Amino acid sequence: MSGCPARTDRSRKLAGSALDDRRTPPTTIRDVVRQLGPGLIISANIVGAGELIVTTKLGGEVGFSLLWFIIFGCMVKVLLQVELGRYTILNGKTTLDAFDSVPGPRFKVSWLVWCWLLMFVATFVQLSGIVGGIAGVLRTAGSALADSMLALLITASCAVLLVLGRYVFIERFATVMVAAFSTITVLAVISLAWTDYAISASQVAEGFRFRLPENFTVAFAAFGVIGVGASELIYYPYWCIEKGYASYVGPRDGSSEWIARARGWMRVLQWDAWLSMIIYTTVTVAFYLLGAAILNAQHLVVSDDDLVQTLSRLYSDSFGPWGLWVFLVGAFVVLYSTVFIATASNTRLTVDVLRLFRLIRIDDDRLRRRWIRIACIALPALYLFFYVTVGSPVSLVLTGAVAQALMLPFLCFVALYHLGKDTEPELSPPRTWRLFLWLATTLMTVTGGYQLYSVVSAG
Repeated sequence: MSGCPARTDRSRKLAGSALDDRRTPPTTIRDVVRQLGPGLIISANIVGAGELIVTTKLGGEVGFSLLWFIIFGCMVKVLLQVELGRYTILNGKTTLDAFDSVPGPRFKVSWLVWCWLLMFVATFVQLSGIVGGIAGVLRTAGSALADSMLALLITASCAVLLVLGRYVFIERFATVMVAAFSTITVLAVISLAWTDYAISASQVAEGFRFRLPENFTVAFAAFGVIGVGASELIYYPYWCIEKGYASYVGPRDGSSEWIARARGWMRVLQWDAWLSMIIYTTVTVAFYLLGAAILNAQHLVVSDDDLVQTLSRLYSDSFGPWGLWVFLVGAFVVLYSTVFIATASNTRLTVDVLRLFRLIRIDDDRLRRRWIRIACIALPALYLFFYVTVGSPVSLVLTGAVAQALMLPFLCFVALYHLGKDTEPELSPPRTWRLFLWLATTLMTVTGGYQLYSVVSAG
């Protein structure tokens, strides 16, 4: 066993969870379900602008041919989600702690933390684009306010809700949002059966011919955000900590009791991760099918100029004349939940990275929450700044999506490194799991290398 108890306890304290709140893990399905939550939070972030904008854009451009790619992209990354959660449960440490402990060059922090910082800035750009998308939805709904004023109201309301709310509020907010947009989007696909855009069995079969498009840029961007993207993979351990999984396991002492608790709470985490995978895969596929059936058939392109008008066709052509209002409600829920949950998650990361750089000290949970409240105000202000100065919602979202995709191979490296170094034999996954994890790592690395090559060649 490689964990140092004193160091682990300090990390638990810095992460904001109880130092030692050992609890017997649930054994019945009913009790396990009561302990779920982190997966629902990131699901509200996952099924957001990436799916609404990037996934439907991909379906509109290539039709049904990449249905297999969408499903695969959702399923393969849940392996990383579980492994990063395993690290947190066993060590009581955050994702950035995992990054900071990998071998390699250091300048104050690990080289991998610096790589993450580049992606972190890109997610600000992406969220700024989503703020612009929400402003477009409100303008279409009849708002007479300027886009900049709408963006101010959106970011300000998000900041106020986050300053006032804690984990339980965020979890309940996420649950309501997930239920709302999942129901609306799946019903939209079902409604296609009574329109000229009904999906046939042959079209679905076309989606499983395992082909790639000539222009792979949008497909790659979609791979970065569909399912649990790089950002959500990084967020997930923080919500596992706030839910209490790590503190319920207790300090890492290697005892048989600790092993039993760790195994039991890992089972809860796996339930949480797989349930979230089912939710976001279902909704992501629904968005893709809407894009392939409606946008591709009419040769409509999702662009900055008429983003809302084009996306509204997904619902107006499904539900009929009143479909526009269904779209406006659904789009607002999807986009606002993304900004809300991503901001809540990014505040945790912001405080954590400031801790790693020793720019702030966090001696207890009260001080940590004070810094989080400050970040809840500062980050939405940054989104507003990027949107007002840059604009172009689709371009902003695609920029963040590509950055996330490039980060995926590094996350694979972290997962494999800590699985081999920090996991007791009794808590290691089976060989089949490791095989699929290596396969996912290889595929994500090849995809990331291809995108890097494309960017360099284009430049």
